[in-house]
Amino acid sequence: MSTLSPAPARTIAALAAATAFVIVACTETGADPSPAPDPTPTPTLAPGATPDLSNLRIDVSGWKTDFSKTSIDLGELLGGGPPKDGIPAVDEPVAESIAAARDWLDGQSPVIALEIDGAARAYPLAVLMWHEIVNDTLGNVPIVVTFCPLCDTALVFERTLGGTTYDFGTTGNLLFSDLVMYDRQTETWWQQATGQAIVGSLTGAMLTFVPAQIISLDQFAAAWPDGDVVSRKTGFMRDYGRNPYIGYDTPDQQPFLFDGVVDGRIAPKERVATVDLGGEQVAYPYTELRKVGATNETVGGIDLLVMWGPGVNSALDAARISDSDDAGTSGVFERAVDGRALTFRRDGPDADDPIVDDETGSTWSITGRATAGPLLGTQLTPVVHGDHFWFAWAAFSPDTKIWTTP
Repeated sequence: MSTLSPAPARTIAALAAATAFVIVACTETGADPSPAPDPTPTPTLAPGATPDLSNLRIDVSGWKTDFSKTSIDLGELLGGGPPKDGIPAVDEPVAESIAAARDWLDGQSPVIALEIDGAARAYPLAVLMWHEIVNDTLGNVPIVVTFCPLCDTALVFERTLGGTTYDFGTTGNLLFSDLVMYDRQTETWWQQATGQAIVGSLTGAMLTFVPAQIISLDQFAAAWPDGDVVSRKTGFMRDYGRNPYIGYDTPDQQPFLFDGVVDGRIAPKERVATVDLGGEQVAYPYTELRKVGATNETVGGIDLLVMWGPGVNSALDAARISDSDDAGTSGVFERAVDGRALTFRRDGPDADDPIVDDETGSTWSITGRATAGPLLGTQLTPVVHGDHFWFAWAAFSPDTKIWTTP
């Protein structure tokens, strides 16, 4: 967790400078950070009705979107600065070996890691900081990998829906400070935090989440030594590895471009691991998880292991990600192996002490793999979860329970 704690006035000035920097970058070469949306349900207009688009805080000119269909109040949307595609998505990512990636990333660099049908790939936040969206295909499955810097939210979705594969870009707008995407086929707008279509002809449709995890390059290499990494050869000129949001992850600071009520149960930018299963939503604050390292949970009727471990730099702390504080990371997995729910604990008081299970004494990594003991090589089933700033998760899931150490 970042230890930076600039005064609010300095923080606002720094964010304003970062926003200006982003807009200039967009103007000169075409890319940058993101905005946010709001889930206040409003009924779709009657067929043929014309929506009132006056006095909105966003620019709707030039869009082919059907604004008569929406699940939100359009007045809640905010423009984030960059225009449509001002933060350019990466459409043809170039993958490179882990060894090649080490030429420009250090071992604690944060990456979004996922595996599909035996194919594993890491998406550096150093790249996603400047593009926010990567349209890719992994294991023959079309996916969209997303990151919203203002919410610290990294989520992955399948991008095929109803037999159609969609390509995504950035609208330049935000709801509750969260990235609003659009698909290029229908120009429907989608909420990154929820994967739901919120404005346009596909309103109400939901993308399918793909389990993914923010880990370090070293952790990715240990789990998937034959995996690859999305390179900085994106076709755009960006200072990959630079963080334009210096000090943005200070926990008690108010979020930028957030037009809503902050849930004050914990600090706005406290990092939380989140799950939403069987209608039950739970947030696990990093500050609580790091006390124990692992907790055995049942959420929505599913037995879970929720873990926290060190070794992953924040992407939103220092001017260079490589110089940032260790924020740690989480992992969420089903804790059943061969039909038996295992019981996990950290074997010691220190953050880097190993996670073991009581039943076999096997040792487990943050990626849910047994690294020693009788279950060596066993991989726990990953569960879709998020790593968010608390304010962003709570804005879309206000009924969330907050877990604390027993």
